Amino acid sequence: MSADFLFELGTEELPPNALMRLSEAFTAGIVSGFKAHQLCFDEVVSYAAPRRLAVMIRGLDRQAPDAEAVIWGPPTKVAFDAEGLPTRAAVAFADKNGVAVEDLNKLVESDGQQDKLCIRRTDAGCQTHGLLSQVINDSLASLPIPKRMRWGSKKVEFVRPVQWAVLLFDGKVCRETILGIETSNASRGHRFHSDGEIIINSPDSYAVQLEKAFVIVDFGRRRDMIRQGVVTLATSVSGFAVIDEGLLDEVSALNEWPVPLMGRFDEHFLDVPAEALISSMKEHQKYFHLVDSNNKLMAFFVTVANIESKDPAQVIDGNERVIRPRLADAAFFYNNDKRASLSSRRESLKQVVFQVKLGSVYDKTERVALLAEALCAFTGGDSKLARRAAELSKSDLVSDMVGEFADLQGTMGRYYALHDGEDLRVAEALFEQYLPRFAGDDLPITTTGITLALADRLDSLVGIFSIGQQPSGSRDPFALRRASLGVLRIIVDRQVDIDLELAISVAAKPFGGEAGELKVQVLTYIIERFKSWYRDEGMDAEVFASVAALNLSNPLDINARVLAVHQFTLLPEAVALAAANKRVSNILTKQLADKIPPGVNLDLLEDAAEKKLAADIESLALLVTPMLAQREYNQVLQKLALLREPVDTFFDDVMVMADDSAVRNNRLALLYSLQQLFIGVADISQLVPAK
Repeated sequence: MSADFLFELGTEELPPNALMRLSEAFTAGIVSGFKAHQLCFDEVVSYAAPRRLAVMIRGLDRQAPDAEAVIWGPPTKVAFDAEGLPTRAAVAFADKNGVAVEDLNKLVESDGQQDKLCIRRTDAGCQTHGLLSQVINDSLASLPIPKRMRWGSKKVEFVRPVQWAVLLFDGKVCRETILGIETSNASRGHRFHSDGEIIINSPDSYAVQLEKAFVIVDFGRRRDMIRQGVVTLATSVSGFAVIDEGLLDEVSALNEWPVPLMGRFDEHFLDVPAEALISSMKEHQKYFHLVDSNNKLMAFFVTVANIESKDPAQVIDGNERVIRPRLADAAFFYNNDKRASLSSRRESLKQVVFQVKLGSVYDKTERVALLAEALCAFTGGDSKLARRAAELSKSDLVSDMVGEFADLQGTMGRYYALHDGEDLRVAEALFEQYLPRFAGDDLPITTTGITLALADRLDSLVGIFSIGQQPSGSRDPFALRRASLGVLRIIVDRQVDIDLELAISVAAKPFGGEAGELKVQVLTYIIERFKSWYRDEGMDAEVFASVAALNLSNPLDINARVLAVHQFTLLPEAVALAAANKRVSNILTKQLADKIPPGVNLDLLEDAAEKKLAADIESLALLVTPMLAQREYNQVLQKLALLREPVDTFFDDVMVMADDSAVRNNRLALLYSLQQLFIGVADISQLVPAK
């Protein structure tokens, strides 16, 4: 038997950026709690709005299933004495489990090894009604809330003060205490459009009843309503709405009853860089901006009100009056900033601390300039342009515009560089140095931008590691994980053929020379980021491990090998060859340690199987050597897959550890040559999962 369940927690306005995370975690906690008691259900629906979190579950079991309990007691030789009478141990077992002592001789079973006292019984499943408070409170207690608050004189804590709670199950109102509030069937509607309590009739009517009270409880539906409303308004002025998904989520979390409205601003503001206007509208006012068919910013915006006004023109006018001084500030900052060149602003960077032990931001630009010049040998960039871009790279940080809108760093640098008459490639690099800013972001395109982006990140990585402030656990204040992934993405996607060990050595010089240990730490840290990269692409960890075992330092080369090994694992020969290489590795490690054997002596080959394997290895070595030089690793492994049969035959027919030491050593040399052939690409013995 099953019934429908509904719980709603009513609060003051929840943090908009955390609303969906809280909703998902709360629902997951409720579901997990019921599952832990073996309760089944049909459908789970989450609701999240600015002042409420709710979960509805259809077809929830009214009672947990009965459980079969098996309770083992002492062995019969302990439970009964020589006369067959119960011992003290048997009596204690009977008393503990509510069994008559005289019935114990009927409760004997074998556990497969010996006869023991055994009680089998059926425990009735828990009533779901009695579990509700525990499941709900446990879920609320485990929510990801960094800082909880108290309110009034209550000792309970939550992310925001709790105002009401609704709990319905099996057609009844359940009276429980949740976060200091007694549950009922009384909810509340829109703060302004609804008066009094909303008595919820049933879980099924919940969403409909609240909609009549001007609350759309379904987050996804509100999101779709806002998107459609913004798009429709943009179309009305022949424009296109630019909908940032993060902003859309935030606005959806701010409004219970979303009403999109369109306003406009004075066109003379369009003389200001569009990014500055967009940042002002988005960050401060949560407005969506519009562009024309040429992707140029239009003098319109769409705001989303949380109220259905009888006079929407008044609401629009209010929003227009609010945004006007914001845009005026942006225009003032822009015009004022243009009075000083980026070059002249460099001196101010001496007063801006990058890191106490690493000096000022000015010092950083000097280090990056030297490193960027050196990296041009790998990126193909112009060293003069790279140095100039590095010198100006942080000058916009001390501009008024970036001081107000931090997200415009780099963007304003590009505008101001163009205004100053700097080379277009230098200006573009000032923006591209920050790319990629997040997973999936664009990458720098110009060689100067690529060079600067790499130099800036490598300087930060080496510098922070040099003072022992490398990331640990979840602590990464300088975002070095992101910087490392950025380095790898740029190198791989832009095909930069660079040895990171060499680049890190150059970057380490300003910090006291090449410092071998520092170089190893930074290189290892960066290359390790490949692990999460390939995991996200669905590759097995063993694939990367097989290449990492070679301790390479060229990311472009590493990536080519990993992709080749991944393709190799899809071949039917892969499993057998990986196992054979594992066997070879174990034999050589045990017999040779770190010694390199002499070459194979063909005169000492006795069996047909070892002669065939030696011939195949020799011919394949000649074939794949030029392929290895060209990094055609995929083709190399496809060719080496032909060794499966001769390798299998060798291990079936040939005794490696022959009595004759010369023959034995020659066969070890043959296995070594086989291993080296594969290690030209990767140590495929690593493809065998550890037991």
